[in-house]
Amino acid sequence: MKILAVDLGDARTGLAACDRTEFLASPLCVISEWNEDRVISRIAAAAEEIEAGMIVMGHPLNMDGSKGPRAEKCEKAAEKLKTLVNIPVVLWDERQTTVQAHNILHANNKKEKQHKDVVDAVAATLILESYLAYRKNNK
Repeated sequence: MKILAVDLGDARTGLAACDRTEFLASPLCVISEWNEDRVISRIAAAAEEIEAGMIVMGHPLNMDGSKGPRAEKCEKAAEKLKTLVNIPVVLWDERQTTVQAHNILHANNKKEKQHKDVVDAVAATLILESYLAYRKNNK
């Protein structure tokens, strides 16, 4: 099944997807938009376009596992998204994915200015890879 992953941000939201075999996760795009309702609509449209069977939204918990304002924002966005799609929307712990994404970009000699254009899509890919590993190990 194709799965769409979302790294929700204030100004930029990264999207990634996997193939039907759930083997390969790849970045799709970054949505540059401040309006949350428009972002959610675009996520729903992307899910429909790629024929996703599920959406995995990053859930940025605090390092101690507690919920902060960002986690609550993602929970509310996931609830709104559920009203627009007829597929499951799952929240998935995304602690440290943006830091990891920046590290990957540094390791691949991307200049810091170039990071903002792709870091959210890379973070969404990391979220999806983590979720796919969980699915594979917990069938």
